[in-house]
Amino acid sequence: MLSLEQELKGNEYPGRGIVIGKSKNGKYAVTAYFIMGRSSNSRNRVFVEDGQGIRTQAFDPSKLEDPSLIIYAPVRVLGNKTIVTNGDQTDTIYEGMDKQLTFEQSLRSREFEPDAPNYTPRISGVMHIEGGKYSYAMSILKSNHGDGSSCVRNTFAFETPLAGEGHFIHTYMHDGNPLPSFQGEPKLVEIPDDMEAFTNMLWTSLNEDNKVSLFVRYIDIATGTYETKIINKNQ
Repeated sequence: MLSLEQELKGNEYPGRGIVIGKSKNGKYAVTAYFIMGRSSNSRNRVFVEDGQGIRTQAFDPSKLEDPSLIIYAPVRVLGNKTIVTNGDQTDTIYEGMDKQLTFEQSLRSREFEPDAPNYTPRISGVMHIEGGKYSYAMSILKSNHGDGSSCVRNTFAFETPLAGEGHFIHTYMHDGNPLPSFQGEPKLVEIPDDMEAFTNMLWTSLNEDNKVSLFVRYIDIATGTYETKIINKNQ
């Protein structure tokens, strides 16, 4: 099990990241999503609540340049499913699963972002809570070692998550030019019971210059009720 704190502190630009898991006491389904930015356009964002989910919006609308890859709904809720992604594929998954497609099938129509030469991976997660039972899955759609003509699709399903365990997936291995895509399986990390402490650890561990916004949600597996925390660098 890796230290999520050290993973973040040791990587000045993991890009966007998703954490999903179960709290140590076994009571909560937990997710976190953060965004970072190197350009002024990427940094000019905040998370705002939108129904049961969230969306990104420009902090200063007058400075918004290209909204195509930065304005989207990272989190949406479909019944007993919570969808978390780093782009507008949130909507693709929501619409697909609403038509009885699986998580994996819903993403077949999508691939990595068209932002050559980085070809930023599309990372996605879905949490399913029903009848006191909880499972989750994560996906990454990435270029084949930076070759934009080939898409690699990996899906990881966690059917009976163990208490205190979670998984972390992010877009970039580290800073670079072009930015190297995430490699390997989602990283095994610890998920604590204390939402406040977890949120603070994540925010303080992200690179001060590059971090933009953070979303954390703890969902009570027995009742489906949840608590959400949002931190925006732009206030």
